[in-house]
Amino acid sequence: MELVTGQPFAPIPAHLTHKSLSMQSPAAIQEHARRTYASSAGLGFLGLGAQPPIPEWGAILSRGCDYLTVALHISMFPGLAIMLVILGFNLLGDGLLDVQDPRT
Repeated sequence: MELVTGQPFAPIPAHLTHKSLSMQSPAAIQEHARRTYASSAGLGFLGLGAQPPIPEWGAILSRGCDYLTVALHISMFPGLAIMLVILGFNLLGDGLLDVQDPRT
């Protein structure tokens, strides 16, 4: 274990000083991105996300619910976009797991 030198206080192990995304597995980063995106869309649907001047798929989906019988496309396309992005993150994570550990 290597110690960080030049510190005015007690030495700190080097592995505790550098926490970044590059040290995490790609699958963990993908999982975090997927959950963040799904949470953002869910909060936007509930009206707790970005406010109206900022376009957000969850908010567009929520506003389109009032017009489902007249104009289905208002809710259909943002819903499909959310589904495809989250599916893409899931497939990316599966691919990264396969690259990291091809035995499983």
